Amino acid sequence: MAKGMGRRPKVDPDSGVEDVTLLVLEWLGEQGVGAMIRVDAERMRDGRPAWTFAASGGPLDGGMRADGASVAECMGTALRRLREPGWTFPSEAMFGV
Repeated sequence: MAKGMGRRPKVDPDSGVEDVTLLVLEWLGEQGVGAMIRVDAERMRDGRPAWTFAASGGPLDGGMRADGASVAECMGTALRRLREPGWTFPSEAMFGV
């Protein structure tokens, strides 16, 4: 695991995945993975899942994408998919513990 840059704020781990999304993105970047999350206003207006997480590079085999109707749904799906090949997200990286 790459050593962090010391920018991680303390976050309440019980407050939901939305609150750690930027920390997850930063940690992925430190692992050599390019990642982003975005919202699509057109899909939101059409009542379709508007949030998208995308990641590629580094130790990921190919790219991955997850969509959801909310940030929590999108990131929850993304984290499940990232864990499938055995990735773990250290608590100190996610919550500044």
